[in-house]
Amino acid sequence: MKKKIVAFGEVVWDMLPNEKVLGGTPSNLVFRCNSLGENGFLLSRIGDDDFGNEALDKLKELNISDDNVQLDTEFPTGTVHISFENDYDSRYIVTPDVAFDHIEFSAEALKLVRNADCLFYGLLPQRFGLSKNTLRELLKESPKSIHFFDLKLFEHFFDVIVVERLLKSSNLVRIKEKEIDFLSKELGLKNDDLNTFCLNLCKKYKIDLILITRGHNGVFAFHHSKGAFHDSGYQIEVKDNVGSGMAFCAGFLHYYLDKKPIQVALNFGNAAGALNTTKLGATSYFDKKDVLDFMKNTPKNQ
Repeated sequence: MKKKIVAFGEVVWDMLPNEKVLGGTPSNLVFRCNSLGENGFLLSRIGDDDFGNEALDKLKELNISDDNVQLDTEFPTGTVHISFENDYDSRYIVTPDVAFDHIEFSAEALKLVRNADCLFYGLLPQRFGLSKNTLRELLKESPKSIHFFDLKLFEHFFDVIVVERLLKSSNLVRIKEKEIDFLSKELGLKNDDLNTFCLNLCKKYKIDLILITRGHNGVFAFHHSKGAFHDSGYQIEVKDNVGSGMAFCAGFLHYYLDKKPIQVALNFGNAAGALNTTKLGATSYFDKKDVLDFMKNTPKNQ
């Protein structure tokens, strides 16, 4: 049976060096969940402007429903300026105070999350009061859903109080390995190795499972009672890594929500993320069979 995955947060235009593409962590996750056979739903807000109209057209093209995409007559559609640094690492500069910062708590939003299998959210829409308060209410009203916090850091925004509140509300957390040193310092956690960091994070905030994405080194997971899991990286030619984290998350959820073993879910998610990096952008289409073929035919790093 298809699982219902609701992604809360930003819809933005990614302003790349040579073009603009529709992006945002939640919309990328929904696209990839849908391509893997699940029911992804986007809960966001765009401006009543040209960028907003273009966004609606693009969502339709990507087969992402706009039923829960609110329209804002005061604040503009979000934009993110992206540049690429060494090892294809991307740098994001996000325009402040835009429509997705003002997502309203509504009867429609409440209905959407109450029977969701998973409610997914990130840090970026927590910059201002309205979206922050809306998510707080949605978390309260979805106690049976898996609460998945994508703790990806953004330049110019980090609030320890907000991060700790979200960690305490989450069952599942995804973190980039390169950001662990910063998080350890800000959260007051020991960081001798991945196991120590994850164990302390689980204990302090009562988190069930932590996922660590490690770039070309693959992925790592730590369950509060089952311990550590890992899967090594693939030998691939990288085109770009935009959307690879969401491909990993969608792939992991595809098996995890179906009660498959953590290692099985981790392996599939790792492959989905790696496959995504061999393509341009976050919304190049591939399905479950493509991921399984990739797993079968692509060598791994030793």
